[in-house]
Amino acid sequence: MDRLSRAVEDLSKNSTEYVDLKIAEAKLKTVKGLSLTLSKLMWMILFGLILSIVLMSLGVSLVFTFGELMGGRYALGALLVALIFIALLAVLYFMRDSLFKNSFVPLFVKIFFGEDNGKD
Repeated sequence: MDRLSRAVEDLSKNSTEYVDLKIAEAKLKTVKGLSLTLSKLMWMILFGLILSIVLMSLGVSLVFTFGELMGGRYALGALLVALIFIALLAVLYFMRDSLFKNSFVPLFVKIFFGEDNGKD
């Protein structure tokens, strides 16, 4: 009977250790996934910030260029640049599934559910 109780005790102890290790592994995977996600998010924010500055500079220069080409009508140049940006926005809107959903969903699945490919 003593051997049976010791075996049950060992089994209980081993199961508790296993569950604790699995919880620790889940925490580590979560932290890794969150850190990768946050680093990609920060990169995207920085990229978006720089891109917006570039687009604003480009827009201002195009306003002046189109305004000069139209005989000093800068308002008309601004309208033309606004129409160009609206057209680009429409193209991005209609391509949003292929640009964003189809690229970000697999990325997050890869981050949170595996496929390390030896990178750590």
